[in-house]
Amino acid sequence: MSESVLRGVPPRPETNLRDRVTAWLPQGFAKIVQPIASTVITTDDKGLVAGEVRIATRDGPVPAYRAMPEKGGKLPVVLVVQEIFGVHEHIKDVCRRLAKLGYFAISVELYYRQGDVTRFTDNQEIFAKVVNFVPDSQVMSDLDAAVVYAESTGKVDTSRLGVTGFCWGGRITWTYCVHNPKVKAAVAWYGRLAAPSKAALQPAYPVELAPHLKVPVLGLYGGADASISVETVEQMRAALKAAGNTVSEIVLYDGAPHAFYADYRPSYRREAAEDGWKRMQAWFRKYGVA
Repeated sequence: MSESVLRGVPPRPETNLRDRVTAWLPQGFAKIVQPIASTVITTDDKGLVAGEVRIATRDGPVPAYRAMPEKGGKLPVVLVVQEIFGVHEHIKDVCRRLAKLGYFAISVELYYRQGDVTRFTDNQEIFAKVVNFVPDSQVMSDLDAAVVYAESTGKVDTSRLGVTGFCWGGRITWTYCVHNPKVKAAVAWYGRLAAPSKAALQPAYPVELAPHLKVPVLGLYGGADASISVETVEQMRAALKAAGNTVSEIVLYDGAPHAFYADYRPSYRREAAEDGWKRMQAWFRKYGVA
């Protein structure tokens, strides 16, 4: 069962009249990733409550996509942190996949104040016009707000809180676990571990945050990732070891590129993606999210 309850959210300037009535989140896939690969996975919403919602934040309402089982008791919560492309169709589908497993899954549009990246066709433009202006502090606060929203529904058990994120959201997953030690467990998919350059709005990366990490995090990385080197992955492993962190782990998939879970892109590697998904479920079970 689908629903849209976004009312009263100020539209972005580029939003047309029809969109103001029907949706506040991006619809479909980001322009930059089209055409969509034939390997794309589409998860239906049969037996689910799935759709857009509005969450209250410190500076106004922000849209999010939420999916959960239509029936059942108190549900564990999983925050799904978007890719670099925002909460487009792939991230919504991941929420539905998690809901089919019995989770209350929610993904906040974390760029909402800065702009809609799904309309761009160039990666550099995405960074230059939007992503570079998204403060980590804003992201942490919005994810906190998503937990509050989930709890306000009366349908969840926020003591069983998990986080998973992809690409840009992979780094945020590590970061949020330091920010909120109440997270039971997290899974970071190929998120940056070390800063390419210093930025005031993104002051610390996972390698630097490792000494402060108390939450068990499973990192899933590709051995052929052109943007995250194996050397950087080993640097993170060493940082965790030096911090005495014996619960977090990193799995490195030999030959897998960046975005190997993104079934709608040529980077998709089915074997690594399916193994990572199974590991994520086992990780959540092991540490009390499921």
